[in-house]
Order: sequence, then C-alpha cells, then structure tokens
Amino acid sequence: MEFKFAAAAIGIGLVLIYAFGSGIWVSSSPGWYSSLVQPPWQPPDFIFGIIWPYNFIMLGIAAFNVAQSLTKIQTVTWLIFFAASVAAALVWAYQFYVPHNLSIAATALGVAALLTIPVLYLTFKASLMIGLLLIPYQIWVTIATTLAWGYATRN
Repeated sequence: MEFKFAAAAIGIGLVLIYAFGSGIWVSSSPGWYSSLVQPPWQPPDFIFGIIWPYNFIMLGIAAFNVAQSLTKIQTVTWLIFFAASVAAALVWAYQFYVPHNLSIAATALGVAALLTIPVLYLTFKASLMIGLLLIPYQIWVTIATTLAWGYATRN
C-alpha cells in the first residue's frame, strides 16, 4: 500500500512540476513569441487554454490509476518514462522561450513525444478508459512537435 501511495504522489508531483515549470518559461518573453512567423497550422490561442488543463488533469489521473493498477515494475517504468518526457518538455520550454534555440527546442519536444508512447501504452494496460482519455495528450504533444519544427524552420 505504501508503494502505491508513493508512486501516485510522485506521478502527480511530476504533473505539477510539468505544469508550473513550463509556465515559468512560457511567460518569460511574450513579445518575442508574438513576433515569430507562425506555422500555418498554428491553432488559435484559446485551444492552448483548453488542451493543457485537460492534459494535466488526465496525466494526474493516469498517474494515480497506474500506481493503483499496475505491478511495481510497470509503475516504475511508467514513472521513468513520464519523468523523462517531462524533463524533455521542460527543456523545450526553456530552450524555446529563454535562449530561443528553436531547433534544440523542437528536438527536445520530439523526444518528449516519443517518450509519451510507452506512457500511453502502460496507461492502457492500467485502464482502457484512462488510456483513451490520455490519447489527446499524445496527439497534442505530436502536434506541438510539428509546431516547434514549424517555428524552427520559419524563424
């Protein structure tokens, strides 16, 4: 029982780090971002305000569900891949918004998207419903990766 609680707490903690960590850098240079040439498939700004809260909530639910449902080794594997994907996503946020290294940022986001594949797979093993509800996160990270490359090639 202690392991399940600790694993859930670690997973939810990673979601909070992801949410707040990326937010720090995303808001660091708003004027610079608005001056960039946007890829033509850039969604309207309000989409970001809808999809990210949904993604963070679903990741927290997935973390809890995985910790309660999977074996210790599967749970630890999920946490490792999730932590690595969060680290890669934070590298993206920092590289994109602070030193403006757009190619490095796009590469980091691509790595994050790849690392979410085993996260999604293991989430499906824990719960079909939670896995289905986490698919928008995988889709969004993939779209965000294409956007990052779009910014890198246009600016």
